[in-house]
Amino acid sequence: MTDSPSPGTRPVEQVAFDEWPSELRTLFDGTLIETKGGLTASLLAVDEAGRVRTSLLSLGELFAPDPRTLCFALWPNSRAAQAIESTGRATLTFVFDEAFFQVQLEARAVVLDDAPLACFVATIETGELQRVGYARLTSGICFELAETETVMTRWRAQVEMLKRAASAAA
Repeated sequence: MTDSPSPGTRPVEQVAFDEWPSELRTLFDGTLIETKGGLTASLLAVDEAGRVRTSLLSLGELFAPDPRTLCFALWPNSRAAQAIESTGRATLTFVFDEAFFQVQLEARAVVLDDAPLACFVATIETGELQRVGYARLTSGICFELAETETVMTRWRAQVEMLKRAASAAA
């Protein structure tokens, strides 16, 4: 392996951040669920036995109330929710704008009495995007909705729930 790129290629672009870049704040502000509804993020957590637990999240389960915070919702009995409650740590990965994003989070559960999902409010510890000049990432994990309007109604309600969780955590 060499440190220099081959002729005609560009090196890997790596950008570290501890705040959401503006385009990601917009992505996670709850306003794009209809237009970017197929975007999927993978939330990873390691349980106390060292096993990786993964949940796939849509924009209907994510909300960024400010530049350093991410609220997310999980099924309360999921293994990922239990691992995050136990360790307070999670990693969010996704593809956006032809780049791979990986964001390390410090998370805590926020209890809302009437919420059907477990709500978490997380702070960005560090994030990184990676992009290469010789190939474009066109998608990560993607999906299509079977009952669009039913799901959009639920997602809107979930984002409102996450907004309440963000306020309760403040």
